Amino acid sequence: MPGSTAGRSAKKALKYPRVLLKLSGEALAGDHRTGFDFDSITKYAKEIKKIVDTGAQIGLVIGGGNIVRGSQLSKMGLDRVSADYMGMLGTVINALAFQDILEREGLDTRVMTAIRMEELAEPYIRRRAMRHLEKGRAVIFAAGTGNPYFSTDTAAVLRGIQMKADLIIKATSVNGVYSADPKKSPDAKMYERISYRDVMLEELGVMDQTAITLCKENSLPLIVLNINTPGAVIKAIRGERVGTLVS
Repeated sequence: MPGSTAGRSAKKALKYPRVLLKLSGEALAGDHRTGFDFDSITKYAKEIKKIVDTGAQIGLVIGGGNIVRGSQLSKMGLDRVSADYMGMLGTVINALAFQDILEREGLDTRVMTAIRMEELAEPYIRRRAMRHLEKGRAVIFAAGTGNPYFSTDTAAVLRGIQMKADLIIKATSVNGVYSADPKKSPDAKMYERISYRDVMLEELGVMDQTAITLCKENSLPLIVLNINTPGAVIKAIRGERVGTLVS
């Protein structure tokens, strides 16, 4: 029961009781790269339900790469501002799809958008978002920051800071941060820990430089892990060693 002694003690056991999870749009597509793979989405939804059941509060930012990526469209000749707004709309589509699956798993969920579209979702209001988290609801932050030229990585860190999150988790298809792309370089070294400074200097591509700088300036830890490893996110919020800690 919400507010029970067991629930409070479970929450106290978590090293990071409030987290912001960044999930790529491609993750929602599974092996298809574009569109939706509902088996994959359901698997992620079940993991997130388990996380909330531990007493953790969770916000999510989902990319739009499975639908449209603004940076790619701009390289093809489309106006960058228009391309980025199209990318933001892609994240709203993903948020609505993920909300539906989360609620099928029994998790009360809210979508909040940086661009107002009240017929679909709530406008992003910081105090309201924090209240949703306190009530045990998952909150999906959509439409990026609402401004072109900013990535969903930056939006995730920004929302994490505003929500007073204890941790940012970037869920990827690899086990952590490597010295090179492990899919192309089998001898690439995985870091258990690395500093923000080294990530920026070595241009490791964990997140874009703006997002990493925001983490650094606000002393907000970041864990990069493999979303396809069962229980990885729960281990991270408990403080167990998983993935790569950037701090």
